[in-house]
Amino acid sequence: MTLAVGPVATARRHLESVIGDGGFAPGDKLPTERELAASAGVSRAVIRTALDELADSGVVVRYVGRGTFLAPQAIPESSTSASFPSPAEIMTSRLVLEPEILPVTVSAATQQDIDEMHRCLRGGDAARASEDFERWDTLLHHSFALATHNAVLISLSQLLIDSRNQPVWGGLKRRTFSAERRQCYCDEHKAIVSAIEDRDPDAAREAMRVHLRHVRTTLLGDHA
Repeated sequence: MTLAVGPVATARRHLESVIGDGGFAPGDKLPTERELAASAGVSRAVIRTALDELADSGVVVRYVGRGTFLAPQAIPESSTSASFPSPAEIMTSRLVLEPEILPVTVSAATQQDIDEMHRCLRGGDAARASEDFERWDTLLHHSFALATHNAVLISLSQLLIDSRNQPVWGGLKRRTFSAERRQCYCDEHKAIVSAIEDRDPDAAREAMRVHLRHVRTTLLGDHA
C-alpha cells in the first residue's frame, strides 16, 4: 500500500494517532485546532483540512463555535457506500418527491404553517455558517411536508432528511457553501413560500424544481 504524502496526509495520520492513543471515547471533545496544529507541526489551515477529511469519513463531528468531537459511533469506510444512498440518488429522489408535495401544501397549509415557513426563512437569512444554514434549510423543506397534514408525505420527507445525515453529503454541502450561494438559496426559498402564500400550486412546484436543480448542479455539476 502506498502511503499518502504531503502536509495534509501527515496531519491526518497525526490526528488518527492522537485519537487512537489519547484515550478518547466516542463523543469526547478533541483538542483545539491551535493545539492540534502545534502538536502536528503544521499550520491551522492544514489541520483544519485534515479534520474536515476525518469529518467526511465519519470519524469526527464538527460544530461551529463548539469544536471537534469524536463521532458517537465510527462508520467503517468499507461500509459507507453500502449504508447510505449516494448524493445523486438523494437529489433524484428529492426532485421526484418535493415538487409534487407542494400542490397538497398549497391546498392544506394553515396560517400557522406559513408562519413556520417564514420563521425558517428568517433563520436561513441570519445563518452565516454552513452547518447553521443547513439546519434551517432542512427545517424549511420539512415544513412544506408538515403543512400537507398528510402522515405518509411527512414520513417520506423525514426519510429524505435521514438519507442526508451522512458524511459524504455533509462534506459536499460544506465544500460548496458560500455567502453568495446562501443568498441565492434564500431567494429561491422565498419564491417557493411566496407561491404557497399565493395558493398557486403550479408556481410553487416550478419554484421548487428550479431550486433543487440549482442544488443538484452545485453539488454534482449535473446540468441535466
